[in-house]
Amino acid sequence: MKVLYGVQATGNGHITRARVMAPALQQAGVDVDFLFSGREPGKLFNMEPFGDYRCRRGLTFYMDGSRVDQWKTVTRNAPFRLLRDIFSLDLSSYDLVITDFEPVSAWAAKLQGVPSVGIAHQYAFLHPLPDSKSDFLLRNQVRLFAPATKMLGLHWHHFDKQIFPPLIQAPLFEVSEIENKIVVYLPHDDLEKIGHALSIYPDYDFYIYAAVSEPQELGNLHIRPFCREGFHRDLASCHGVICNSGFGLLSEAMQYGKKILSLPQKGQAEQESNAELLSYLGLGIVVESLDSEQLATWLELPAVEKQSFPDLATLLAEWIASGCETKVDELVATVWDDSKKTAESSLQLQ
Repeated sequence: MKVLYGVQATGNGHITRARVMAPALQQAGVDVDFLFSGREPGKLFNMEPFGDYRCRRGLTFYMDGSRVDQWKTVTRNAPFRLLRDIFSLDLSSYDLVITDFEPVSAWAAKLQGVPSVGIAHQYAFLHPLPDSKSDFLLRNQVRLFAPATKMLGLHWHHFDKQIFPPLIQAPLFEVSEIENKIVVYLPHDDLEKIGHALSIYPDYDFYIYAAVSEPQELGNLHIRPFCREGFHRDLASCHGVICNSGFGLLSEAMQYGKKILSLPQKGQAEQESNAELLSYLGLGIVVESLDSEQLATWLELPAVEKQSFPDLATLLAEWIASGCETKVDELVATVWDDSKKTAESSLQLQ
């Protein structure tokens, strides 16, 4: 089976899922080519697992700090370039398209009649969720942005719907905990403002990942350049994480058993929904800014229990290799049963 795997590269969570699926698909005997859109190729990093991948412009959000800049998002995206990329993408050599909310591959598959499978957190919004954001409008935006023959949504709970658990990589490093070590990942926020807000807590060491070329040491602020391995090493050993409300990083923090303080990006419906459901499920604390008095309270909170997620990548890869024969509702029931067993096994080991 030959597959084109389209990945929305605006957020690292999409790329992380593809990193997990790549070896699983290879192990299942699936021949995969990758296509990325939504980010300039020069800003992609640690892309070795994807071989000779392709890039297209696609669509993206433009940010003003931690807020989506609606005007720039509308005016700076290039709809005619998107249409050209869709119509010029030849899928005649592929048996299937997988899309992680990537519009070029998704729409090319739809127009050329190629079967497609969507695997992304966003497809969870096709189901009613206990939040104020996943409404009729958002459901139709998801369908319009990256349609697929079968659309598999991911979330931290199934909510009695056909929703899968997070698709994330097993911890890269042994989990430990250095008291008062906090990892900070707010890539769109002003670094100086982050430092000003956190420097007033001298009893804590903040490891801040930002767009810098070299590590910097500023008292209790430890500035680090973007690096997947270094980030996960710090994530494995920290006491807590301060981040936006992207699904991927929140899921990884839960898996490492790290307490969460989350600041959703304003104007980004997905992140605002994630923040609501993070609070609803009792998995983290949500604040509007680092100036919130809740930050001081959160810093003193104890550690939290690890969340155990099953090996969804292997299950989906084998399902895809077999021609997607098993019904989605049966697949969902199987994976959540595996999740329950994984959690029970983890408790027995503790």
